[in-house]
Amino acid sequence: MLWKGRRQSANVEDRRGMSAGGFAVGGGVIGIIILVLNLLLGGDPSNVNLTELLPGQQGSAQLSPEEEAADNERAEFVKVTLAETEDVWNRLFREAGREYPEPTLVLFRNTVNSGCGTAGASSGPFYCPGDNKLYIDLSFYEELQTRFRAPGDFAMAYVIAHEVGHHVQTVLGTSAQLARARQQLSESEYNKLSVKMELQADFLAGVWAHYANRAKILEPGDIEEALRAANAIGDDRLQKESTGRVIPDAFTHGTSAQRMYWFKRGFETGDMSRGDTFSDPSLN
Repeated sequence: MLWKGRRQSANVEDRRGMSAGGFAVGGGVIGIIILVLNLLLGGDPSNVNLTELLPGQQGSAQLSPEEEAADNERAEFVKVTLAETEDVWNRLFREAGREYPEPTLVLFRNTVNSGCGTAGASSGPFYCPGDNKLYIDLSFYEELQTRFRAPGDFAMAYVIAHEVGHHVQTVLGTSAQLARARQQLSESEYNKLSVKMELQADFLAGVWAHYANRAKILEPGDIEEALRAANAIGDDRLQKESTGRVIPDAFTHGTSAQRMYWFKRGFETGDMSRGDTFSDPSLN
């Protein structure tokens, strides 16, 4: 992605020098797996008590000068990506005769207090409809490259665009509808709605990528990086890697194939009307 020298969003809170409650939550493999399955890319951290899932507490490790420089460069990239999403969604909302209230992105290290509760780096990036903010620990950039084997800056851009997609859903009222339905459905029934919600956020990320491509900021291989990331974080793949089994009733984000399909559909069409995942019979 051609991002250097482009506008950076002003809607960023940099809390990397702060900590939630004065400590960082450490964790084992089991805790990380649970958090990834529940929170990764759009989960609700208000439902997870990190201090119960992750057994240890440890002080925040000091970054070396090299690590600090790399972290700062990633922060610049995230700010530019957020600015690019602002440009696209402001335009699309304006064309629809509506105003787009821009979300705030919070950069943090280790742990953070959000309007949805306290979360840690292991939860992955998330959007909180309670305060209309995106939360990202930049160490997730390395997590994408190492654990999920999804390298490239556009893999991270896809993650950001997905979380912004949840903000778009909140503005349009979709999130509120899902929250109301949650009180009336069984867990398995709600999970099916959650999958549709997450796949629509993938679609919206693809819509953004469509217009980013029109703006000529995408480079060869960028879309492949996004699709590789979508493939890496499908429910079926995560479940198989963590437990050796695939349990469709426990899906909350969609399979790898579904996530790639809906992102690609958004990218190829750029048409908001083509992203009604809730009416797709194949997802029932």
